[in-house]
Amino acid sequence: MNAPESVAAPAAVSPLMNTYGRLPIALTHGRGCRVWDTEGREYLDALGGIAVNTLGHAHPKLVPVLQDQIGKLIHTSNYYRIPLQEQLAAKLVQLSGLTNVFFCNSGLEANEAALKIARKFGHDKGIERPEIVVYEKAFHGRSLATLSATGNPKVQAGFGPLVEGFVRVPLNDLAAIEQVARTRPNVVAVFLETIQGEGGINPARADYLQQLRAVCDRHDWLLMLDEVQSGIGRTGRWFAHQWAGIRPDVMPLAKGLGSGVPVGAVVCGPRAAHVLQPGNHGTTFGGNPLAMRAGVETLRIMEEDGLLENAARVGAALKAALERELGAQPGVVEIRGQGLMIGVELDRPCGALLQQAMEAGLLISVTAERVIRLVPPLVMTEAEAAQVVAILAPLVRAFLSSTAA
Repeated sequence: MNAPESVAAPAAVSPLMNTYGRLPIALTHGRGCRVWDTEGREYLDALGGIAVNTLGHAHPKLVPVLQDQIGKLIHTSNYYRIPLQEQLAAKLVQLSGLTNVFFCNSGLEANEAALKIARKFGHDKGIERPEIVVYEKAFHGRSLATLSATGNPKVQAGFGPLVEGFVRVPLNDLAAIEQVARTRPNVVAVFLETIQGEGGINPARADYLQQLRAVCDRHDWLLMLDEVQSGIGRTGRWFAHQWAGIRPDVMPLAKGLGSGVPVGAVVCGPRAAHVLQPGNHGTTFGGNPLAMRAGVETLRIMEEDGLLENAARVGAALKAALERELGAQPGVVEIRGQGLMIGVELDRPCGALLQQAMEAGLLISVTAERVIRLVPPLVMTEAEAAQVVAILAPLVRAFLSSTAA
């Protein structure tokens, strides 16, 4: 690798807002699942920019096409046709079996658009105050509407009054949905993550998703599946709900779709695709040529390199190794997930493992206070997955032996 770039030391008083609890390193460059910091230290990346860097870092097929696009056209606006939008939309329609796409810049924006679709769907049916079913432990973003849909009082604190119109239920509890159907006539949609990410890698069961599809069909509700974190091949299928053999009406996407270039999308089926009309919604940056080229090429490279199969195979090996090393360890509650979206739940808060892992050369995340989250690039090899476990397992054992539940 090239020598790390020199960077200025941080100012004594940072000009940045204090919105992140950052680890004390700055990364300069990467290759595949490896990154290096300003001091030349190497790290194995099991976080992938929080499930964003689908193709890893500096992928040799992606870098030249993005350079080519930057040299041609970065942004124009949606006043004009953008052929790359049409190309990426056609591919997403093909992969999902849905019909139409709206492009934006992030998962938050994709989820916000989904909520607007649900509300207008209700208004179009004559429901003046439409309601949307959402879930405990959900996370959909930090705008006021997506924050209100989120099921985490900690991140909502200080931002009231929250947006009204949400009915909250537990995940995988069909009786709760049936109770809502009996008692809440203004419900127009059900909105959930196929696998809860920030909530602790909590999957919606396949049978539950199938039952939800039936309930939504019966009551003329929209089924809206947030695939922002679990989509784009992460579980070994293009979208995690495909393991259940169903199709949603609305599917927000983002994160891995552009391999690090910001891009979001809302993919809709026929019941929702034409709810929004000119003037109802829009974006300045969304769907710009650079973001669309990143999306088109990401999906192309994933197909060429067999990354869905790789995610399934390497993810299974990673999960099996974690089970072998930690499954019987006192203090480990559960190891769960699918493909390269894995959570290791402990019986105590474990945020300290972030820095301990970093110091050992491994980048991870801790979410829901006590769940170690592993969402590496989909190019990770089985040898790299074995190295993740070789670094992480001893750290977890040492942490559990030195802390109280």
